[in-house]
Amino acid sequence: MDFLADCRTRLAFDLVANTWNPVVLWALRDGPRRHVDLRRTIGGISAKVLTEAVRRLEFDGLVERREGAYALTPLGETLLEPIEGFGRWAAEHGDDVLAAQTRAERSA
Repeated sequence: MDFLADCRTRLAFDLVANTWNPVVLWALRDGPRRHVDLRRTIGGISAKVLTEAVRRLEFDGLVERREGAYALTPLGETLLEPIEGFGRWAAEHGDDVLAAQTRAERSA
């Protein structure tokens, strides 16, 4: 499979490449949350950055606003499994990546 600039696979990679997109989607996995609750659940994100992330996810059809809270759309729910897969990969290989980065910094 080729990952061309305009292919659907690149579109999917772009959706999860933004640092906050998968974090927000994962935080909504158990149901709708108001902005303040979503921010508290995530931690380490400013209100402005969270608003930008949610708007981006709304634009992409992954999140919607319901009765003053944000919720995953059915399309957004389909990304939970791939996000969980990335999490498993990170748990298994994250230390290896960090070790490689440390080696590269030492040899630079």
